[in-house]
Amino acid sequence: MSNLELIKKLREETGAGMTDCQKALAEANNDFDKAVEVLRKKGQKIALNKQGRTMREGIIDSYIHSNNKIGVLVEVSCETDFVARTQNFRDFVHDVAMQVAAANPQWINPEDVPAEIIAREKDIYSEELKKEKKPQAMVDKIIGGKMNKFFAETCLLKQSFIKDDKKTIEDLLKEAVLKTGENLKIQRFCRFNI
Repeated sequence: MSNLELIKKLREETGAGMTDCQKALAEANNDFDKAVEVLRKKGQKIALNKQGRTMREGIIDSYIHSNNKIGVLVEVSCETDFVARTQNFRDFVHDVAMQVAAANPQWINPEDVPAEIIAREKDIYSEELKKEKKPQAMVDKIIGGKMNKFFAETCLLKQSFIKDDKKTIEDLLKEAVLKTGENLKIQRFCRFNI
């Protein structure tokens, strides 16, 4: 595959600009997978830099599953109405709505989980591990791992993306920030189920 074809493929997959794709491929010695990773890391840095910016625009999207028994509303904010009207942004919001329908998260991120639920989960894991008589340091590490798994199941941003399980929704959000060039935030969602 020629360098130009690699750049085109990289642009299609990541939505990054031509120059960013060229730089990422150069940094990765024309290894496509490494270039994707380079762009992901760049997207994470961009997302961090944009976090403090005001978001006054956005859209609300809906998804109704084909059986008409699950429906979702999702609100995602962005900085400008220009971005809110772009297809990349709309596709991202629709993917989030589909994720909520399929994976049924309870919260957006781990910080949203009430303290009493976290305490209850830790108590349950602790009781399970008491029977195994492991050292406390190991117990703490195991509980931390179990809590991460709990967050990955119940928190939208930590869930594996239903269309690509190598990514989390948080990764998808960072990629969308890179594509749009603006700060984006999943504000809230509502899932209806019959």
